[in-house]
Amino acid sequence: MKKITSFTIDHIKLQPGVYVSRKDPVGDQIITTFDLRMTSPNEEPVMNTAEMHTIEHLAATFLRNHAVYGDKTIYFGPMGCRTGFYLLLAGDYASKDIVPLMIEMFEFIRDFKDEVPGASPKDCGNYLDMNLGMANYLAKKYLDQVLYHIDDSRLVYPD
Repeated sequence: MKKITSFTIDHIKLQPGVYVSRKDPVGDQIITTFDLRMTSPNEEPVMNTAEMHTIEHLAATFLRNHAVYGDKTIYFGPMGCRTGFYLLLAGDYASKDIVPLMIEMFEFIRDFKDEVPGASPKDCGNYLDMNLGMANYLAKKYLDQVLYHIDDSRLVYPD
């Protein structure tokens, strides 16, 4: 079988960043899939499910309520390897196009101190698996170590 796109990226060289994973035509539109890599694969510990689940709830809520990107948000969710997230947006984008959005979103997550949206038995299938403190911490780490000073080495997949 042919490898899927995400398995052709050299994960030994891959560092945290914002990458275009793929672009898919759907009708007359392009869906851009972004790889929001938060930890260095196979070098750093992966994120635990509780903080990833919290980030997922906060980011999805933020994106779907965003004035500009709300209607363009197709999906936001975790990678199985627990090193980051995928964001799918309707439109043809480059990685640098969404850096301001990612800064805004991760600042929202870093600063969020209220009840996590959707964290109830009625709204979520695993509502107890949440860790807001770690989600705040990981968002701050991603902002400070990646997003605030991002350059091309963290915007384009390594060769």
